[in-house]
Amino acid sequence: MSASGWRPERMDEADRRIVAATQDGLPLVPRPYHAVAAAAGLTPEEVMARMHRLLAEGAIRRIGAVPNHYALGYRFNGMAVWEVAEERVDALGARIAALGLSSHCYRRPRHPPDWPYNLFTMVHGRTREEALHWVETIAVVLGEAVRAREVLFSSRILKKTGLRLVG
Repeated sequence: MSASGWRPERMDEADRRIVAATQDGLPLVPRPYHAVAAAAGLTPEEVMARMHRLLAEGAIRRIGAVPNHYALGYRFNGMAVWEVAEERVDALGARIAALGLSSHCYRRPRHPPDWPYNLFTMVHGRTREEALHWVETIAVVLGEAVRAREVLFSSRILKKTGLRLVG
């Protein structure tokens, strides 16, 4: 069983065909669910319903675009980590996410004493200065709620993959 409560044995053969057809992402065509349906031998409506069920069950964490920031010219990608009061982190995170300055904004557990940070925001810039500008803009919005912060810049690209079937 996964951390989300999803159990792999709930997948039937049709689910497996959908996963196999989407392991490298949705096809980059005008009607991606139709292409997956053709590959899986299902209707587009059945593919969409099954993918939404897998999403609701936790087998799929999200369906969305994953841009290659480097290819788009954003070579300075910084994870700004913030220590804010636990009772305010959700509201502050929602405010930051609404700004549209970060591609990711989420809460994570602290690991004191070495890691006190509980709010994470990923910013992107064509220069280090541009990325730091977005961090400073976020800092102004967070204001006195920030107890500590750091910015961790990416040093290499990590390969992101979706749900995979073994064997």
